[in-house]
Amino acid sequence: MNIEGLDYNTQREKLVMPEYGREVQNMVSHAMTLETKEERQRCANAIIKVMGQMASKNKDSIDYERKLWDHLAIMSDFKLDIDYPYDVSGALKIAAKPEPMEYPMKQIPVRHYGKMMFEIFDKLKSMPEGKERDELVRLTANQMKHNLEQWSQGSIDDEKIASDLARFTDGVIQLDLSTFKFNTSYATKPMAQGQQAKKRKRK
Repeated sequence: MNIEGLDYNTQREKLVMPEYGREVQNMVSHAMTLETKEERQRCANAIIKVMGQMASKNKDSIDYERKLWDHLAIMSDFKLDIDYPYDVSGALKIAAKPEPMEYPMKQIPVRHYGKMMFEIFDKLKSMPEGKERDELVRLTANQMKHNLEQWSQGSIDDEKIASDLARFTDGVIQLDLSTFKFNTSYATKPMAQGQQAKKRKRK
């Protein structure tokens, strides 16, 4: 529930460059509303001074001022009409989002399942419904739980297994936890010797 009068971060627009904070972003937005180029220029110069104070630890770096003007251009989405003292066209490369990289076939999203499990996930995507697929789903789900328990050294929520199985098979396999039963051998662990000794003493 939102309380009237309070400003929630989740309700605000995402900051283009969070390192400068929302106030600087608001200043840039204000500069873009000014009618004359002279006013916008004065405002931009003031903003650069504020940004420079915030990034003072980088003053000795090469192209320090150029970077500030590049950042100003980025925060205005290159729509602030002023006379920039530097060519800010290079800032387009900074603002551009990198293209998603293709993972090599050997790379897997989650280590604890292992490469072989992801090969099984791919197989399940194209298998026709039937007893053969049901059996492979049963074996896969139990192995997933076993792997997770070893990785986390503790019990695992069955819903996590069902969610991951659906996720990595692109929604093809939907585990019905109301009917599916995991192997109990995967859910129980041998008691440590120290725990066994304490249990005997309590008796």
